[in-house]
Amino acid sequence: MTFETSIIMPAKNEAESLVKLLPVLREKFPDAEIIVVDDGSTDNTVEVCAQHQVKVISHVYSMGNGAAIKTGARNAEGRVLMFMDADGQHDPQDIQRLLDKINDGYDMVVGARQIDTHASLARRLGNTLYNRLASWMTGFPIEDLTSGFRAARARHFRKFLYLLPNKFSYPTTSTMAFFRSGLPVGYVPIKALNRTGERKSHIRLFHDGFRFLIIILKIGALFSPMRFFLPVSAALFLVAFSYYGYTYYTAGRLTNMSTILFLSSLFTFLIGIVSEQISALHYKDIEESKRRTAR
Repeated sequence: MTFETSIIMPAKNEAESLVKLLPVLREKFPDAEIIVVDDGSTDNTVEVCAQHQVKVISHVYSMGNGAAIKTGARNAEGRVLMFMDADGQHDPQDIQRLLDKINDGYDMVVGARQIDTHASLARRLGNTLYNRLASWMTGFPIEDLTSGFRAARARHFRKFLYLLPNKFSYPTTSTMAFFRSGLPVGYVPIKALNRTGERKSHIRLFHDGFRFLIIILKIGALFSPMRFFLPVSAALFLVAFSYYGYTYYTAGRLTNMSTILFLSSLFTFLIGIVSEQISALHYKDIEESKRRTAR
């Protein structure tokens, strides 16, 4: 049986939330495939899923949110993959809004959390910074880089599974991959709800915030190398030229340091050009898929 929509939920010790969430999903989306990926839970998550007759796939140990997403995507039969958290912070009422926008022609639709629904001021500022930086990297406006509430066409999403990290930052990678590949991404404003129970977010603001920044730079270099390497090359050239001007004025000569800086600028620029050519290989299958679809 082929489903139109597969609802995929990574879950680690989320039995308390699933007891309330699964009946609602079953009622609202009786024709959808519902998959819970049990990421090494130690509570009765599997039993709760069995009681509500939903498909459950278990990891033998906790591998991370991203790994659970990849497991769900590989085993889903739906043409559209709907990802949501199992902790109750995503409202099932918003699912249809995302699916409707997919039907408008988008290949990915993200539930963009309104700024007043973030847990703290620090998180609001952090997410705003990441969104702006990622928008500059990709060249497209990104309203919510880290939202895990999203829908995507399965045939496109699976092409990027090998890029997704095993931890929590799969939304960052998938968003930037879709944008850079020329696949339309849309946004639907949502309000994040309070998590069920007393479990807190696994994200640590400062430690994982730095990891987000590294991931943005890594994906930017992978998918849009010249946006990353060209500014670095230009900065090195400016420093080299300024230092050369200073040493020429004070000592009347070109120093070894100036030469090293000029060469560093040149090598960085050349690395960017080579990386740009290599990155084109990531889009080969996407372009071929677009041509087949157009026919």
